[in-house]
Amino acid sequence: MFDLDALAAAVSCHGRVARVVVAAHDGSSPREVGAAMLVWGAGQSGTIGGGALEFEAVARARGMLAAGGARLDREALGPKLGQCCGGAVTVLTEVYDAAALPLPEAGVVARAVDGRAMPLSVRRMLARARGEGVMPVPALVQGWMVEPVARAGREVWVWGAGHVGRALVAVLAPLPGVAVTWVDVAAERFPDAVPEAVRCRVAGDPAALVAEAPLGAEHYILTFSHALDLELCHRLLAHGFAACGLIGSATKRARFRSRLAALGHGAGEIARIDCPIGDPSLGKHPQAIAVGVAMAFLRRAGTKENASRQENAG
Repeated sequence: MFDLDALAAAVSCHGRVARVVVAAHDGSSPREVGAAMLVWGAGQSGTIGGGALEFEAVARARGMLAAGGARLDREALGPKLGQCCGGAVTVLTEVYDAAALPLPEAGVVARAVDGRAMPLSVRRMLARARGEGVMPVPALVQGWMVEPVARAGREVWVWGAGHVGRALVAVLAPLPGVAVTWVDVAAERFPDAVPEAVRCRVAGDPAALVAEAPLGAEHYILTFSHALDLELCHRLLAHGFAACGLIGSATKRARFRSRLAALGHGAGEIARIDCPIGDPSLGKHPQAIAVGVAMAFLRRAGTKENASRQENAG
């Protein structure tokens, strides 16, 4: 998907920026069609994978920054780059600046790669996006690159900016389609460098922000205070959520279940709060906990996607 916000932010910081996207591939490929990275004079973000493929693409993109423009290159991974993948990848490189950011139509960025007129197939894709809200998959279609604009599909609220909170945000924030809201009681509790896509909220009473969370948000409660953890659980159970995880031990889980029951919550609702979080077999190091949480987070998305596919197939 085309992340317009990330491109605009990069252009604002660095001036001219090249966007490199996997436009097509034949056979095996390090990344899927639509995988993209941004390249500027002294840095880059994102990845198209492939080691040698990306190294060459970055060098080519930097060489284009001064003159601008766009180009399409087909790379044979084995014969040309010496990679074990047996396929060929078509890479589109485009240079953008503040005066030439793409303008989406119906939530889709569609542009000609070789100057030809828009084909009927692309017109139909845009018509479906406009009239039915059906977004196309990223694809190179008869000389036109078509990509839906990236939208956050999952809202994640992380409560607490301690060691585990920091580790978890570092893992979740770069994932595509994830919007992270990070809450704590004081600005100084957040690290100096916070990922651009993360929204930090400072609140003397963090539990008061529960009312602002979307009902479909996923929550991770990781604060410094068990009393605050309990209040967050209490308010989230009353408010609603898609998923909720609470850091702690089996003892904490048992005590919280008893206290939440005393506050009037039913056993079935209380059981929706996962505690402990992560994978105990990975250990208790903050990064190990974050990895375990991220694994469950990604599996949850995969389960939903598979269920959706089966429903559509039926």
